[in-house]
Amino acid sequence: MSMMSEFKEFALKGNVMDLAVGVIIGGAFGKITTSLVEDIIMPLVSFIAGGELDFTNMFVMLGDAPEGVAHTYEALKEAGVPMLAYGNFITVLINFVILAFIIFMMVKAMNNMRRKQEAEPEAPAEPSEEVLLLREISAKLNK
Repeated sequence: MSMMSEFKEFALKGNVMDLAVGVIIGGAFGKITTSLVEDIIMPLVSFIAGGELDFTNMFVMLGDAPEGVAHTYEALKEAGVPMLAYGNFITVLINFVILAFIIFMMVKAMNNMRRKQEAEPEAPAEPSEEVLLLREISAKLNK
């Protein structure tokens, strides 16, 4: 078996294709969650806190900023100034918690469906042709 045919057999197996679809959907879902946190949740938290809370610019500089560089997270990061960006960390942490909760709910729903399927009694299997034939013979002999 050639290397190419082995690769095709591996790549086209159901599990690999399912994994690829899962990774693609997961990436898109991650972007949705990031947008939810950065564009909706964090601005609402800032508004509720009085409008002065900007998590993106919550940091502690660990070095001196070059002259002429604005004291914003983006500008300082671009200038290579070392800093503890705890505001960005809080945003990423909230993003993770939301994503983990959604995944937990999905797994919980899948487990509930699996339990329901396992709890349902299976219908008795149809008797084979041989069993039906033997029953017919037995019924004729017992007449």
